[in-house]
Amino acid sequence: MDIEHLVKMANQIGTFYAAMPDRKQAEADIASHLQRFWEPRMREAFLAHIDACKASSADSGLLLIVAEMVSVHGSKLQPARQPS
Repeated sequence: MDIEHLVKMANQIGTFYAAMPDRKQAEADIASHLQRFWEPRMREAFLAHIDACKASSADSGLLLIVAEMVSVHGSKLQPARQPS
């Protein structure tokens, strides 16, 4: 997965929803969009990138609204685990 491309797409989605007057609803809508339209591998790579950036104190490259969405709604983005 090209993480730069995923970050760019997430930021584009964030920019679209940032125009909404209700910030909390915008964040929920971003999470919903990613869950519905991004395949599990994309969401997994995206969340792994954010975790790696947190661990190393690196800049994730995310817009503030997207970063806030992840901190509040990140668990919704976790791909469902298939029973083994």
